[in-house]
Amino acid sequence: MSTTATAGPRLVTSQFVLLGSASLAYFLADGMLVPAVPRYVASELTGGNIAVGVAVAAFSLSALVLRPWTGRFADRHGRSLAMIGGGIVFAASVAGYGLADSIVVLSALRLLTGVGDAFFFVGAVTAMSDLAPAERRGEAISLFSLSLYVGLAVGPLIGEVVVNTAGFDTIWLVSAASALLAVLLSLRVGDTREPGAARPSAGRSRLIPPAAVVPALLLLALIWGMAGFLAFVPLYALDLGLSGAGFFLFGFAAIVVVIRSVGARIPDRLGALRSVRISLLCTTIALTTIATWQTVPGLVVGTVLLGIGVALGTPAIMTLALNRAPATERGATMATVTMSIDVAQALGPITLGLTAATTTRPTAFTTAALAAALGLALAVRFGRSTSR
Repeated sequence: MSTTATAGPRLVTSQFVLLGSASLAYFLADGMLVPAVPRYVASELTGGNIAVGVAVAAFSLSALVLRPWTGRFADRHGRSLAMIGGGIVFAASVAGYGLADSIVVLSALRLLTGVGDAFFFVGAVTAMSDLAPAERRGEAISLFSLSLYVGLAVGPLIGEVVVNTAGFDTIWLVSAASALLAVLLSLRVGDTREPGAARPSAGRSRLIPPAAVVPALLLLALIWGMAGFLAFVPLYALDLGLSGAGFFLFGFAAIVVVIRSVGARIPDRLGALRSVRISLLCTTIALTTIATWQTVPGLVVGTVLLGIGVALGTPAIMTLALNRAPATERGATMATVTMSIDVAQALGPITLGLTAATTTRPTAFTTAALAAALGLALAVRFGRSTSR
């Protein structure tokens, strides 16, 4: 038996590395803005909490609204073109932040930044799906997601250092430069679509591909609970008499990173649907444990199980969607599925916050567990329907 046959299709090619490098440069640029924008609104524009919320949320709003159209664009015109255009819009809008002399102007620029994000992110994640052999898609998504996690972990640290030492004008330029580096690397990635594959026409492209609907709902159920956990565990830790939740937040992120790197092939080996079920089961048990076992050990157990669930879930759900999507609709499929992340991160904390305000924080975690349980029920039913 040959070595090639034993090893299976190659995943890490020079094109894949270029794509990962471009994504890392982009997510670093994005991460630098996380601490810089709120501080700029509060100090330079003298805005209050509402102004900070508006400026920060404007980015997510335009990104969410445009995702279906960016998916169609990537399918018709190529993934790298979406990444290049998105990166340029991102860089240009961020470079203009220093010229904003009011909340209105900054929010308008943030809307443009969200436009750039919609194009770049959908282009990048779809290019990754093109380059991955079908039997290694879960591994590819796991490895790709590391660029996001590293960028959003290191980027804010860079942002704070630059703001403290060189000021806001400099951080806008540094972030824009990192985004332009992503553009240059994207130029080298090239067209990742299959050679000779049919291109979707304007008349038959669908904004919401059928293959994406169930996976999008599954991802919504998964991220809804995670978003609530991240929003309320800092306060819940204080309720338990702890000084903070840093240990739990770090532990959660560390578990996700370790599983998606060392265990990147788990979703492929277990199968996408089985991995989704395990993910949502772990998430349901995790949030139920936090809600009912209201002690520090209960929070530890819940955090570990939640980390496992989230680490397995996102790659498996995206793989499930890609396995059912035709090559001509991969961009639209990824755009639809990733919309769930935006919706869950926006509505999850709000709905669970209302629950906590009218009842208790443990009840909010119970509500999040219910969302995950509904996702698990959908995954089980979906598996039965597809096996008939």
